[in-house]
Amino acid sequence: MRRFVTPYCFLFLVAGGLVEPAVADIIHLKNGDVIYADETKEAGNRIEYQKGDDSYTIPKSVVQSVEKTVAPQTSASIATTQPIPAYTPETQAIGEDLLLERVILSGKVDRNALTQIDSRGNRLETAIAFYVAGKREFDLKDYAASQRDFGTALRNDPQNPAILNFYAALLIKIGNPRQALLYAERAVEQAPDSADAYAVLGYAQYSSEHPREAIQSWKKSIALRPDASIQQMIARATREERVEGNYTERETGHFLLRYEGAQSSETFRAEIVATLESGYRDLTQVFGSEPRSSISVVLYTSQNFFDVTRAPGWVGALNDGKIRIPLRGMSSVTPGLARILRHELTHSFVQQITLGRCPQWLNEGIAQMLEPRSLNRGGAFLAQMFKTEREIPLNSLEGGFSSLSGTQAEVVYMESLATVSYIRDRYGMSDVLRILEKLGQGDSIEPALRSTIHCDYRQLQEETGAALVHQFGS
Repeated sequence: MRRFVTPYCFLFLVAGGLVEPAVADIIHLKNGDVIYADETKEAGNRIEYQKGDDSYTIPKSVVQSVEKTVAPQTSASIATTQPIPAYTPETQAIGEDLLLERVILSGKVDRNALTQIDSRGNRLETAIAFYVAGKREFDLKDYAASQRDFGTALRNDPQNPAILNFYAALLIKIGNPRQALLYAERAVEQAPDSADAYAVLGYAQYSSEHPREAIQSWKKSIALRPDASIQQMIARATREERVEGNYTERETGHFLLRYEGAQSSETFRAEIVATLESGYRDLTQVFGSEPRSSISVVLYTSQNFFDVTRAPGWVGALNDGKIRIPLRGMSSVTPGLARILRHELTHSFVQQITLGRCPQWLNEGIAQMLEPRSLNRGGAFLAQMFKTEREIPLNSLEGGFSSLSGTQAEVVYMESLATVSYIRDRYGMSDVLRILEKLGQGDSIEPALRSTIHCDYRQLQEETGAALVHQFGS
């Protein structure tokens, strides 16, 4: 039986110069496991240890020994994706409760029930039935089916504010905020006293490059119904408006570039745009499709970047629907900046194909692979990690990485890259794309893997580990 442990018990990356060393402690347990800690101390019959800001305690009886050694402090700067939080309207449509049990059977949409309701010719009832179906599919993250059913609902009742509002929320979620804005505005017109309608309108405005208008809409929403998550978005948009309020905006082909004039030269900005356009052409060939609307790119000084995003210090760039780049004093496009731009641009393509349903390990693995980033520096470490059965379970890497420390991020990014590179090398890039398409069609990740490369998570990690050991030894 293979053991899968959390990512915090094996962060030892000094080998190969991947990270810089610092003094720390290794706790050797009697069962053969080890714990890497920033600091340890004895307290009676217990061992207390510190990891970052967290403190833990284990019985001394399970400890074999504690030794001083080196532990990593990452010097890497990694690009990442961090979508804005999704918003789900709460207000129910009139008549929704009457149709819920008829349309939803055992947690799933009953298509036969929808057909029966539609056949009666009552357009308002049909609209609510398909709206109920669309909501359930939204909850299940089957966004393609949800979009179809919301569309049918609107064709039957085009002025229903609940349907307009939920459809706008869906369009924002799948990366089409400008179209969402039209439906959100109509929802507010039909329901001017709805907190949900103003909330969704704010998200559509924010995602369509109108943060000032978004703040006003969100304030109207929380005046009608307090909401902590919307209050956080107001704070976020306020930070952004404070920093970017005087930025220059320029449409450049497939991109909307925003920048502070004094922070970069016209020549440098032209290089950035040329690099982005070149990457856009290449990625269009790779993915066989392209984003539907212009991609926003914001150039910051380093301090402004962190003031706006509140990202951890190891983050080298961010894509939260907008590509956010800290220039860090650069005056020309270096090879490193070119890779970051391509990495972040890849996230926009993946978002489009998967409708925002791509697990983080796959998203970051593809973005690194297409930079391209090599495993050469970390390959030997990864091979040893897999050989000793200390790989990180992929199901723990489906969510965001921004809460990790720099060292932890280095590990999970490497494992993500190794896994995606293995899929490409073993099964072909076409299967990587088929997995993304399956996700966009509503499959969750393991069914998508099984229907393409015929692996579940456990088998995929076993095969990835064997390939790493074969390539890099141990």
